[in-house]
Amino acid sequence: MNEAELEELIVDCPTLYHMAARGSWESIKCHGLMSTSALLDHYAVDPSRRTAIESQHRPESVEVTGDGLPRAVVRDQIPMSDSGLGRALPDYLTPADWYELLNAKAFFWLSEARLHKLTNAKTCREQEHDVLEVDTRSLIEAHGDAIWLCPINSGCTRPMPRPRDETIFARIPDYPYAHWRKRRGRLERVIELAVDHSVEDIRDHVRRVVVKRGTEVLSVLE
Repeated sequence: MNEAELEELIVDCPTLYHMAARGSWESIKCHGLMSTSALLDHYAVDPSRRTAIESQHRPESVEVTGDGLPRAVVRDQIPMSDSGLGRALPDYLTPADWYELLNAKAFFWLSEARLHKLTNAKTCREQEHDVLEVDTRSLIEAHGDAIWLCPINSGCTRPMPRPRDETIFARIPDYPYAHWRKRRGRLERVIELAVDHSVEDIRDHVRRVVVKRGTEVLSVLE
């Protein structure tokens, strides 16, 4: 991706979206937006429990607590499965490898339509969520070297487990934007933006934080 292509992406997708558990914003504002791995570091989770959260499939959300720290929730991975990943991954990667790869990143959608596919999913649509609306340009300017771009939903293997490996993620300069520009509309040329480990200064890049259920905004937190 060259500079002109990056500018096009930013203009087309000026806002990034991150869906967090209801009530998470105050902690995120104080401690930053953490990947699952960063959260487990922060809460000093016991190694055996950590393996179950970080390296195995999570069929349901998991609550994490720590001395003097607020309750945190690690979301489920219902759209993924070991069997689906077994069909999607090359022989040298295991489902555990994929879970660990994803858990080391903090993820954002590049369009509200993609966000709504998640908030409106069967297992989510009746729940309330804290949704962070983040300035794309601001985040990229601050954290460009730590950002990965991905052309698929890397955390989904349903209904069809699309083939994938670690190279599906690319740093901004290496992302094949021209390839996807010929094949997709402007909001679908990049599906996910992910940041290594955590975004400690996420509050500096947030435009708005809302409580959302399905596609409905229930209140504005920030």
